Amino acid sequence: MLGNGVYGSSAFEGQGGLRSPGIGLKMRHPQADDDATPAEASAQPAPLSPTAKFVTGSIMRHVVVMTTTGSIGLMSVFAVDLINLWYIAHLGDTAATAAVGYGAAVLFLATSICIGVMISAGALCSRALGAHNRALARRYGASILVWMILINTLVAAVALPLIPWLLTQLGATGRTLDLATIFLQISVPSGLLMGSGMALSGVLRAVGDARRSMYVTLSGAIAAAILDPIFILWLGLGVEGAAIVIVISRLVTVWVGWYGASRVHDLVGRLSLREALADTRPIMAIAGPAMLANLATPVANGYMTAVLAPFGDGAVAGNAVMGRLIAFCFGGIFSLSGVVGPILGQNYGAGRLDRVRRTLTDAFTFTTIYALIVWAVLAAAHQLVIRLFNIVDPQAAQLITFFCLFAAGSWVFHGLLFVANASFNNLGFPIAATLSNWGKATLGTIPFAIIGAKYWGAEGALAGQGLGAVIFGVFGVWWAYRSLRWLKVPGQG
Repeated sequence: MLGNGVYGSSAFEGQGGLRSPGIGLKMRHPQADDDATPAEASAQPAPLSPTAKFVTGSIMRHVVVMTTTGSIGLMSVFAVDLINLWYIAHLGDTAATAAVGYGAAVLFLATSICIGVMISAGALCSRALGAHNRALARRYGASILVWMILINTLVAAVALPLIPWLLTQLGATGRTLDLATIFLQISVPSGLLMGSGMALSGVLRAVGDARRSMYVTLSGAIAAAILDPIFILWLGLGVEGAAIVIVISRLVTVWVGWYGASRVHDLVGRLSLREALADTRPIMAIAGPAMLANLATPVANGYMTAVLAPFGDGAVAGNAVMGRLIAFCFGGIFSLSGVVGPILGQNYGAGRLDRVRRTLTDAFTFTTIYALIVWAVLAAAHQLVIRLFNIVDPQAAQLITFFCLFAAGSWVFHGLLFVANASFNNLGFPIAATLSNWGKATLGTIPFAIIGAKYWGAEGALAGQGLGAVIFGVFGVWWAYRSLRWLKVPGQG
């Protein structure tokens, strides 16, 4: 459900660059000083530092350690939603469960935008650290945080008046529509908190501090676990209580992230609107295409919600549970696609193209093994899942069973495409990530889901979406390896 970031063409212009024949991008290595961007001109390379930790040692170890700790942190983010839905489901109200499902489809739009900006933090800061330019990394850390606040403020201002319309387009009606509207009116404005926490977590991953990056999101999950029963059940606030807890948990993540990125590592410089605007070019070269690429996933998810809506609130409620299961159980894949960026970035920044290729291979291997294990666990535990979420609607139970037994297997290929996109985004091929994401969201989703739903109902729609993932996942692996041919070490361009 989540895509990953970008390194844009405009940040690579100069005599030290290379021409990418496949997508027409001109790339400049971070160590090249020619035609520097405003941010690069303002900060001279710092002395050699030990912060570029991924350029030495076992790559598979880096992948496993960063993914494992990152998984705990990222799964903590998804645990907030999972815990919310678990308590809502135990109210025994299918309409309330469906309302949270509709709300999640809309919230994921904002989340995907935040992920795009977060990716710029990991890519730019890791490249600067790999090139031993700590001052530039600090400036990028601050500027990206400012941009995250600006973008999410704009998103909230635009989204709030459109909430009823968006939910109606997804198929929400009656009481379900009313509950989903309340849920979003409370939670949407907190997007700037979520985005700020993500940006700070990205800075921590860029420097290789997996533990503190994990703490950022883990703290939010702990807050949600404590507050959810209080607000949803004990205070009787239901859906409103779930939304309030989301806001509080996001505030906690910002505080923990600021402490780690700014106080411990001093990788967030002075927050300055002027400097953030001056850094627009390198940041948006990554964040812009990343946001465009990442928006494909919520668009596809929203479309799937609309496809399932005619089958009733039970189908939408089942889809809501599946969405939380995907986010939580496959958190390792989402984490891997995020942490592989700094590993790729540091090694490319250091000119180690051999380690860049090895990183890609190890990441593909890890995601395949991980997804197969999770699929096996879900298949074995599908009845337990239905009981845990108090699923009483037959359609919801049937859909969840089909997902656990069959459709979850398609996440092997979703994961492969996520890793491929991470390589595109961090090695200077943003158009490739955008095309692959939108290709899967449109050509790989819409026709397959339509045909599947027409002939085999809600389960057929899921099967169709999975088939599209298989096709685009295999293609993404091939394209990722091919793109490595266009990379060159500094001075050979």
